[in-house]
Amino acid sequence: MSTNGTVVQANDLTRVYGEGETAVRALQGVSLDIPKGDLTAIMGPSGSGKSTLMHILAGLDKPTSGDVAVAGTEITTLGDNDLTKLRREHIGFVFQFFNLLPMLNAKENILLPLTIAGEKPEDGWFENVVSDVGLGDRLSHRPSELSGGQQQRVAIARALVSRPTVLFADEPTGNLDSATSGEILELLRRSVEEYGQTIVMVTHDARAAAVAHRVLFLADGEIVRELGECDAHTIHSVMEELAAA
Repeated sequence: MSTNGTVVQANDLTRVYGEGETAVRALQGVSLDIPKGDLTAIMGPSGSGKSTLMHILAGLDKPTSGDVAVAGTEITTLGDNDLTKLRREHIGFVFQFFNLLPMLNAKENILLPLTIAGEKPEDGWFENVVSDVGLGDRLSHRPSELSGGQQQRVAIARALVSRPTVLFADEPTGNLDSATSGEILELLRRSVEEYGQTIVMVTHDARAAAVAHRVLFLADGEIVRELGECDAHTIHSVMEELAAA
């Protein structure tokens, strides 16, 4: 476990959807710390609350109660403008379905967060990221001209180019074949080891979680188990236990 500090901290998060007898308690008192320079995987059965948790940690949703701090700033009370600014400065996203703009080429998609902010990448940083994700000969291609794996590489480069404090990856291999998934997972782990990137990854795939430094398991809106680095078989066994409970 990293000892370089905490970049995301959540305290006693609850999230309730609806009211009265039809209310759904998606989160029930979740507290956690995300250490700097670690890859943390969040797993759980369908409906366990893992996506809700990620959305709240990333400032895409607000908890019913509890609080979240990102890079030392408490985000749950921020207004929309301040929250947008914080996400732009500190948070990167990688999604299952890539979320690339079809009218832009790979280079333009990668640079989009900086373009919106009116900024340019640090000298050499864009070139380093593009080289590491293996897209040097695809920068002029639009998403429709790229494979699924190449599109996800563009999405990862887009998330990394602004040097976010934390990168949230929501099922980043869920739409890819097993061979391509392995390449994407290796790329995410390498970004942690070589750049010191902090990553929080929501996944249902034990093979994906096996690249993490730590795996958190949710069930019924609560963290019920935590593992350090381990293999896919161990993770799968825990998931089977939770599904059977």
